[in-house]
Amino acid sequence: MLTDFETKLLGIMMIVIMLGMGASLTWRDFRIAFRKPKGVMVGLLCQYGIMPLLGFVLAKALDLSPALTVGLILMACMPGGTTSNIFTYFSKAVLALSIMMTSMSSLVALGMVPALLEFYSQLAGLDSGFKIPAGNVAQVLFVLLIPTVIGMTLRKLNPNIGATIELLGGFLGVMVILFLVVTWIPRNYMLLATTPWYVFFAAIGLGVFGIALGYVLARLLKQDPNRSRTIALETGIQNGPLAVLIVTLTFTGTMQQEVLLIPVLYSLFIVITSSIVTVFFRRKSEAEALARDRAKQGSVMAS
Repeated sequence: MLTDFETKLLGIMMIVIMLGMGASLTWRDFRIAFRKPKGVMVGLLCQYGIMPLLGFVLAKALDLSPALTVGLILMACMPGGTTSNIFTYFSKAVLALSIMMTSMSSLVALGMVPALLEFYSQLAGLDSGFKIPAGNVAQVLFVLLIPTVIGMTLRKLNPNIGATIELLGGFLGVMVILFLVVTWIPRNYMLLATTPWYVFFAAIGLGVFGIALGYVLARLLKQDPNRSRTIALETGIQNGPLAVLIVTLTFTGTMQQEVLLIPVLYSLFIVITSSIVTVFFRRKSEAEALARDRAKQGSVMAS
């Protein structure tokens, strides 16, 4: 399903993305987040509460095979992806909150992802042959924290270099994703044509239902509409490349291809579904901004 070159490229892409994410952060960002932690805490609750449970429920409801189940649960347990920051920007939501949520979910992932993966794998009744060792996941996440710290350090030493790395990381990340999609689809079109509908439903539904549930929970926890839209995108957009990387480092042969199917399909379709949601969210944001401007004009005229 993935060539050796694409696998190596994926590993390089993850390092570049994490380096760019680190370069987008300062220690001041963390101090601000800890002083007003509610938005980030709601986001983490959605990320590591809703998504793993949603993945488990979908796997059981659709009666997926063990290989597909482990792929879906792994995808559901992933931290937020940096792609969400791009969609948040274009939807005119709260970009600072989006970046902070992506960063915090990636840092917390070192402990949360192995624990959740183990818990839901046992709950799903997966035997040892289909389980992803917690140590493997922790090692990958720990290694990826190194470029994050390097990026933060470079940002502190020289803000201009840090800003350049941030832009470069985001640009290269998008380019590699587009390259993988363009090369993967023609090579695997027969696989897409013969894949059962319920596999597509699981891969697409994880993102769509995640966005919807993230928004609902954020509103229930008293977040305003714009922050709720930010949390919704962060909830539904998972780090697909990271899931693919973990699978390629854990499984081999036919089993690897079966486990990879849902993470790869998710990574492909989340770009499409998120683009549609972003257009809808952007219109909502613009309508709310227009309403606020009219209200201000009205109050000025009244005074």
